[in-house]
Amino acid sequence: MENEQQYLSALKEVYNDGELRQTRNGLTKSIFGLKMKFDLQEGFPILTTKLVPFKTVLRELLWFISGDTSSKTLEDKGVHIWSKNASKEFLKSRGLNYSEGDLGPVYGFQWRHIGAKYYSSNSNYTNKGFDQLEDIIKTIKEDPTSRRLILTAWNPLDLDKMALPPCHMTSQFYVRRLGDSEYLDCQLYQRSGDMFLGVPFNISSYAILVHIIGHCCSLKPGKLTHIIGDAHIYQEHINVVEEQLSRIPYICEAKLVIQSDAPKDIDSLKEMHFSLENYKNQGSLKADMIA
Repeated sequence: MENEQQYLSALKEVYNDGELRQTRNGLTKSIFGLKMKFDLQEGFPILTTKLVPFKTVLRELLWFISGDTSSKTLEDKGVHIWSKNASKEFLKSRGLNYSEGDLGPVYGFQWRHIGAKYYSSNSNYTNKGFDQLEDIIKTIKEDPTSRRLILTAWNPLDLDKMALPPCHMTSQFYVRRLGDSEYLDCQLYQRSGDMFLGVPFNISSYAILVHIIGHCCSLKPGKLTHIIGDAHIYQEHINVVEEQLSRIPYICEAKLVIQSDAPKDIDSLKEMHFSLENYKNQGSLKADMIA
């Protein structure tokens, strides 16, 4: 099944068959257990039935990779997807007394410093905790058939310190040989997926991550398997979901390019090293994020 059709079929399944559930933050249509599989050799998985802002996805991912936990870093780049969760009012609702903009030990902190004690987004965590991302890259190079290539943001000891517990929580990497080539595959487990707003971001974000780790390890991007636990559509998004499902997808010709001379050190990769070519879409579909 073509990459975008994987997503559209899943979205349609939730829309048609989802159970109505009253949840922490509103009424949803929900099903439990979805699986999508994207072949990154067939093109970059980004939707054509609506605009997915590639630069925003890339900037958020590079922010994760840097280990940063301040929403202000993203806001300075024009990215406001974390701003609601970083407001003083929202932090207070979580029982957190951080400065506005401090999200606590969220994704990037767990990826790069898991196990370290969290103080604030302004603290220096150099050589603190365990660097999962660096260890994965090192292990791929030294032991590519390892079954321990796992990256997790779900740290039960830190959940109550986070502005928002991780939705896309655990991924496993796998080096696959086919003929004379070696490919990097990834399987992502996402405990909770906002099918309209969040999941399209997550698909493209982890596809970029596979490209990045592959670049660092001289591997080709392979397959991305995406498993979602609670896959849901918020009641407020039903109308825009109907509009999206009425659109006929284009043949996606989008291609992610990492400059050939880009550094192979993950901490040296910058936004300027990436570009998305031949991305055509049918325009924005607006909906509010449900915090």
